[in-house]
Amino acid sequence: KNGVYMDQYQNPYYMVPQRRPRAWVNGTLIVLNILYFLYLELTGSTEDAYFMLEHGAMYGPFVLRGHEYYRLLTSMFMHFGINHIVNNMLVLFVLGDNLERALGKVKYLIFYLICGVGANAVSLLFEILVGDWSVGAGASGAIFGVVGGLIYVVAVNKGRLEDLSTRQLVTMAAFSLYLGFTSTGVDNTAHVAGLVIGIILAAILYRKPKRTCRADIWGV
Repeated sequence: KNGVYMDQYQNPYYMVPQRRPRAWVNGTLIVLNILYFLYLELTGSTEDAYFMLEHGAMYGPFVLRGHEYYRLLTSMFMHFGINHIVNNMLVLFVLGDNLERALGKVKYLIFYLICGVGANAVSLLFEILVGDWSVGAGASGAIFGVVGGLIYVVAVNKGRLEDLSTRQLVTMAAFSLYLGFTSTGVDNTAHVAGLVIGIILAAILYRKPKRTCRADIWGV
């Protein structure tokens, strides 16, 4: 085929690669989780339900009768044992940065907190319905929210965002939910709620960026 070849510098519609900004909000959330876990371990035991209750874990009667609504938030930064926090923080480390870059720092922080608190609130409502109370803690609700948010964002971007694909995320979410439902002592209600809230919030907060080309930069 005949024609004049233009390299990337001559072509005004060549896509300009952008450097990935640092996702310091996600990193800060991870550090806060780790620091609070270390504090709890040094002052007691994170596998002691009564000790965890004294330091902000979720428990329906305390929230409803004692009006201790802060537990909906504080329990997000608490974990039962080393395996619990390692598993959660690894997933947040791998996926959280992607969503922070997609949403922006402020929106990501709002997104994360709403997903976590919302998942805890739905879990609390479910416990009211079944009348079965349990001590709860963990960032899983918020993390499933991150997964749900990424599923939406990746889908909007035609099945791919940075190094993530829709298939990878859906597979991860399905596998994580399966492990939860086949294990004991797991708050599956919070997981499902976080996933759904994450998808809905991402639809509200995310705006697909306009394609940046060299013509925009040069003012062509």
